[in-house]
Amino acid sequence: MGAAERIISTQGSPQTRDDGVPHPADAVEVVVADPTEAGAANGATAVENGKGPRRIGVLLVVAVLAFLVDLGSKLLVVARLENHAAIKVVGDVVTFQVIRNSGAAFGMGQALTVVFTMIASAVIVVIWRIARRLYSLPWAIALGLLLGGALGNLTDRLFRAPGVFRGHVVDFISVQHFAVFNLADSAIVCGGILVVLLSFRGSNPDGTVHQQAEKTAK
Repeated sequence: MGAAERIISTQGSPQTRDDGVPHPADAVEVVVADPTEAGAANGATAVENGKGPRRIGVLLVVAVLAFLVDLGSKLLVVARLENHAAIKVVGDVVTFQVIRNSGAAFGMGQALTVVFTMIASAVIVVIWRIARRLYSLPWAIALGLLLGGALGNLTDRLFRAPGVFRGHVVDFISVQHFAVFNLADSAIVCGGILVVLLSFRGSNPDGTVHQQAEKTAK
């Protein structure tokens, strides 16, 4: 009998009729499910099997916000800053100037535009596959930043000149002695750093940690 069940019976010994047969009304067992205990048992099972609620919604919200902020910033700087003198933000250390980048993040690999477009597409597919078993909030934020950044730069690859899959990414944040980049690059870097930290701590996207996963496997 399960832990979420109770037995209610009549007190005393069963009475017999004149023919020696116990009277059915005098000895009755009723099995009643306790809703409180049943709910607790179901909740425990859900926590074990699902590690809490899935975090796909958090991933999508973070990704959409990162994408929209990146897209809005690019539209603004192209309309206001392209073909104009650089704007000093922090002296000569940080300036805003529009540069069309055919390479990867921070201007690397400018001869491999199509290759980087395919890589960005593959990253988006991988993130979406991981999202199906995503129960960790920090992982949802990290993957959301990666997804939003990848979508931001992929949008440039697909819709900006000189053509589909060969479009140049708009970069505009210039740091002295470093590189020119955009907010999508920043989201990708922040998401990547968070993924490394989570992996270093033993955290998995499904909400478990490496030690727990090893014990479960054994």
